Amino acid sequence: MGDTWSLLAELEAAVVSGAPRRRTDILRRVTMLFLDESDRLNDEQIGVFDDVLVHLMKRIEAKALVQLSNSLCNIGNAPSLTVRELAYDDRIAVAGPVLSHSPRLTDTDLIDIARTKSDDHLLAISGRAQIAEAVSDMLIDRGSARVALRLAGNAGARFSNESFAHLAARAEKNPDLAEALGFRLDLPIQLLKQLLQRATELVRKRFLANAPAERRNQIEHALADIAADVSRDVTKAYDFSSADDLVKRLNRDGKLNEQLLLGFVCERRYEETVSALALFCCAPPKTIGRLMKNRNFDGVIVACKAAKLSWPTVSAILRLRFAHYSISENELEEARRAFLALSQASAQRTMRFMLVQEFGREAG
Repeated sequence: MGDTWSLLAELEAAVVSGAPRRRTDILRRVTMLFLDESDRLNDEQIGVFDDVLVHLMKRIEAKALVQLSNSLCNIGNAPSLTVRELAYDDRIAVAGPVLSHSPRLTDTDLIDIARTKSDDHLLAISGRAQIAEAVSDMLIDRGSARVALRLAGNAGARFSNESFAHLAARAEKNPDLAEALGFRLDLPIQLLKQLLQRATELVRKRFLANAPAERRNQIEHALADIAADVSRDVTKAYDFSSADDLVKRLNRDGKLNEQLLLGFVCERRYEETVSALALFCCAPPKTIGRLMKNRNFDGVIVACKAAKLSWPTVSAILRLRFAHYSISENELEEARRAFLALSQASAQRTMRFMLVQEFGREAG
C-alpha cells in the first residue's frame, strides 16, 4: 500500500496546484491501483480509497468521471461513497453505469434517486439484475412508458400487487407493454386474464405467437375462460320488467337523471342501466339490451348521444356493456372521438330509424 500513501501526498499538491490534467492523471492512477488491489483490501483500506476518490471527484472533468463510473460499476467492493457520488450525478453518462450495475447502491439509494432524478436515471435503474418491490414501485410511479417497458421485461425485477395492477392498466394503451407483462411468470393469473380480455385480437395473436413455452398454456387457458365468460354474458336472457318499473317510478318522482344512471353503472346494475338509458333515448329496454351486447359500439354511442349524456357517463357504460370482449383503451379513445363528432340531431334521427327497422322485422 506504499503507492497509496505517496498518491495521497500527490493528491494534496494536485488540488492546490489547480492543474486539471494532473488531477485527472492522479484519479486514473488511484483507480487503477484500487482495481489491481481490490481483491486484497479490507474495509479500512477501501475507506482510504473512498476518501481519495471523493476528494478528487469534486474538481474533475466529466469525461474522467464517466471512465471512473465504468471502471467501478461491476466491482462488488467498490468504494461506496464514490459510487453514490457517481450515481447521484445529474449527468446520465456519469451516473448510468453504476445505476445499471453497481451492487454497492442500496435500495434506499435507488428509491431516492428514482424519486428525484431524470427519466434517464430511472431507465438505467430499471435494467439492474435485481430490483426490489419498493424500488419498482417508485420507478413505476414516476417513470415513462420506456421505463415501464424495460422494467416489465426485466426478469430480476419484483413487483407488489399494486405495481402489477398499475402496469396492467398502462398496458391497455401499450401493446408492447402488455406483451412484456403478460410473459412474466410471476404475473397473477387474474391480471393475465384482464390483459387478454382488454387486448385487441392482434395483441392476443402476438401473445400466443411469441409467448415462452412455460407461459403459453396459461395464456391459452385464460383465453378459453374469457371465451366462456363472454358466451355466458352474450347469451344470457335478461328480464327488464322490474328495472323498467323502478326507472319509470324514479322518473315520475323527478329523481331520474344522468347522475343516477351513472350510479347504476358504477354499481354494475346492468338491468337498471339499460332501462334508464332506454327511457332517456325513448327506446324499448330490449333494443338497448341488444345494442349493449353487440361487438360494435356504434349503436351504444348513438343511443347515448340521443339521450344527451356526457362522455364520462358514456365511457362508464361502454366499460360495463356485455359484448364479445371488454373495450380497450384504444377503442375507448376511438369511441370518444366518434361520440364527440356525432350531433345530437343525427343521433336522434338514427335512433328513430333503428326503431322503425326493428318494428318492421318484428311485424314481419
